[in-house]
Amino acid sequence: MLWVMDATFVLVHSPSVGPSTWTPVAGALRARGRAAVVPSLVDIGTGAPPYWPRVVDEVTASAPAGALVIVAHSNAGLFVPLIVEALRGQIASCLFVDAALPPRTGSTRAAEPEHLAFLSAMADADGVLPRWTDWWPEEAVAELVPDEAVRRQVVAEQPRLPLAYYDQEIPVPARWDHVRGAYLWFGEPYARAAKEADERGWPVTRIPGDHLHQVVAPERVAEWLIAASL
Repeated sequence: MLWVMDATFVLVHSPSVGPSTWTPVAGALRARGRAAVVPSLVDIGTGAPPYWPRVVDEVTASAPAGALVIVAHSNAGLFVPLIVEALRGQIASCLFVDAALPPRTGSTRAAEPEHLAFLSAMADADGVLPRWTDWWPEEAVAELVPDEAVRRQVVAEQPRLPLAYYDQEIPVPARWDHVRGAYLWFGEPYARAAKEADERGWPVTRIPGDHLHQVVAPERVAEWLIAASL
């Protein structure tokens, strides 16, 4: 138990957005005496594919020695198996927050075919997508992040990812999920992933909200992370 209590929370944001989507939760964890780091993945889309090795490299470079709790939001969930493999021996648990849930083994695509078609229509002549918040009407983004100052920060730091990022195949090492796991979901788009997590025997909790609810209710999400990691 002491090993788990000393674990550092590694908060992995979706490469579609930036670290400010986890910064409030990191602050709430630190206020509760827990260590937390937020690796920045905003540059992983630079250069040619594959992109997943850059995600793993950034996370492992940010992770301190000792026990770790890997926390993934959204699309970052797909990289958890590779992160677990890279940091083998340090992982106390893997917690998914409104996140994509990888298969147990094999490989997975960064986007489903129907979603890839939606994205392809938005890519420019160089195959680069608009920022994630530019995919949606302004009023929808304001509902996601009601605080204007926080919203400006979230919007400003987003990368413009290449379409190829979403077309990549991500390896899934076998037995990545031998460590403790738990799933927190906010809204209906992640109900299916939550159901699958439940079928795997993981604790599943819902805090109703939109996809960036960790920015809106960081204290509550931090409390869940601590409880789920024990």
